[in-house]
Amino acid sequence: MTRRTVVALGEAALVEGYRLAGVEVCAVETADDARRIWADLPDTVGVVILTDQAARAVGPALTGATSPLTVVMPS
Repeated sequence: MTRRTVVALGEAALVEGYRLAGVEVCAVETADDARRIWADLPDTVGVVILTDQAARAVGPALTGATSPLTVVMPS
């Protein structure tokens, strides 16, 4: 079985705390950064925690057939 990782994607102030729980943090400043990071996520990522802003930036790609499970933080 492949071990999956958890990633937190969004504004630094909202995602940095997840690092304490062993989550890989991808802090972004722009919508383009969020889309680029999303597109480059490795296949080993099983769950992505997104801020509301990052989720809106990534948009329909969140529901792709091969997309990892996503959780969007409440705004």
